[in-house]
Amino acid sequence: MTFSDVVYLCLGIGALAAAVLPRVVSKRPFSLPMIFLAAGVLIQLLPLPVPAVDPVQDRLWVEHTTEVCVIVSLMGAGLAIDRPFGLRRWSSTWRLLGVTMPLTVAAVAVLAWGLLDWPPAVALLLGAVLAPTDPVLAGEVRVGEPLGTEHEEADAQFALTSEAGLNDGLAFPFVYAAIALAAAAGTGWSTEWIGRWALTDVLGKCAVGLVVGAAVGWLLGWMFFRAKPPVLRLSEHMEGFVALGATFLSYGIAEVLHGYGFLSVFVTACAVRAAERSHGYHNVLHEFTEQIERLLTAILLFLLGGYLATGALSALTLKGAAVGVLVLLVVRPLTGWLAQVKSPMGRPERVVVASFGIRGIGSLFYLSYALGQNPFSGLERELWAVVTFTVVGSVALHGAMAAPAISRMERRSQHAEPGTRP
Repeated sequence: MTFSDVVYLCLGIGALAAAVLPRVVSKRPFSLPMIFLAAGVLIQLLPLPVPAVDPVQDRLWVEHTTEVCVIVSLMGAGLAIDRPFGLRRWSSTWRLLGVTMPLTVAAVAVLAWGLLDWPPAVALLLGAVLAPTDPVLAGEVRVGEPLGTEHEEADAQFALTSEAGLNDGLAFPFVYAAIALAAAAGTGWSTEWIGRWALTDVLGKCAVGLVVGAAVGWLLGWMFFRAKPPVLRLSEHMEGFVALGATFLSYGIAEVLHGYGFLSVFVTACAVRAAERSHGYHNVLHEFTEQIERLLTAILLFLLGGYLATGALSALTLKGAAVGVLVLLVVRPLTGWLAQVKSPMGRPERVVVASFGIRGIGSLFYLSYALGQNPFSGLERELWAVVTFTVVGSVALHGAMAAPAISRMERRSQHAEPGTRP
């Protein structure tokens, strides 16, 4: 049995499992990511030539594979949102982005600096990497397929979906701040980088991402639904792979113009969705992206499981594990709850929003990207150990909690009287 034979076998089993297992695990206290992660660990322990990925040695491969998975997931998340854009309609999103995310970055950075005695730049990087919620592994708590009406969308699931869609792009300024701080520390702790960072990495790149996303989304929306030449009106042909074209086009233009491609992709998806909300073509696009996302997620989690079995946590200390546990059980729930103070959502919804700050593929991407820009005091293995532990803990914790929590919230909503909070 050769290496390639095992790869083909694993790919075949994984693809079939990705199609079958979602229905098997539906409404049960475990998730698809948990199964693929466990499968990766178990198969790696067998006496077979199974591929193993080391994110330190294979950093570039990890960076680009996780990058593709995240942008496909962002397109799917944006296409699924039924709620029209608006400051008041999206108030729960702004609360999570404006309160929860920066507080999480700061809290995790303080934990890493105080408990792990890491340099400020490394501590800030860990905060930036673990701050964004993940659109890839949040399938159980995300909004479902496009329904064409905003009234069918649960507040908690909308908040988590829109938060994951936007904060995966908005984490980049914090990552760049850590990179700039690490570079400044190596040249005498200069603060000259702050002004350039604020203008370029915060304002400039965010603006480019938003503008490109809106422009590409408007253009594609016109082409899909309103173009006069039938050959351009792609909604009549109902081809799902067009979603990949939209994803890569938006991401590529934003990145070429030095903007945030993650932000651009999600905005593009929302703009396409807004072009014609009731059209069935949205379902076709969403289903295609969901299938691609599911396959990529299965592959990445399988490889992450293999990495676990080959010593991913060998550099993890008790204090490092404590940081991961605190992120999942204290930092996110507390900052998520603070963001919902005086929120119109009921208490069960606020609990779900505060609790499900899922960490996943986005964190792996940001860490691999940052380590390609700076070695961060040679703490690559320690960083990967803490981040991997936190992601695995999130997969297990949130995977077990998701179905029961959502089911309970839905039952309370159904039994609540009209016009009252559940």
